[in-house]
Amino acid sequence: MERLLTCIVCPKGCPMTVTLSDKGEVLDVKGNTCPRGKTYAENECTHPVRTVTSTVMCEGGAIISVKTASAIPKEKMFEVMDELRFALAPANTKIGDVIIADVAKTGVAVVATSNA
Repeated sequence: MERLLTCIVCPKGCPMTVTLSDKGEVLDVKGNTCPRGKTYAENECTHPVRTVTSTVMCEGGAIISVKTASAIPKEKMFEVMDELRFALAPANTKIGDVIIADVAKTGVAVVATSNA
């Protein structure tokens, strides 16, 4: 089986073809112009991850931007968004403050990216 991807690691956007076994294992990656593209393609086909960015309400009504401190498994994105919907940050939140320590049991924190 083949899967077509466009690399998102750098602005070049290399079109890549990933050949997968019947078990979903990566057999070959073609089209990448750097090693980072090959790594991206392998990960995207076997264990895709995403960084989630969103907003959270603060005490007092302000809204701040937040993001996961690192990438989370793609299949956990909806769970993360559900937790963020009900999160309430302190009124004095600063950039870098942890809003949720272990979001959706991923081991990844959600941190503020703006001040309240």
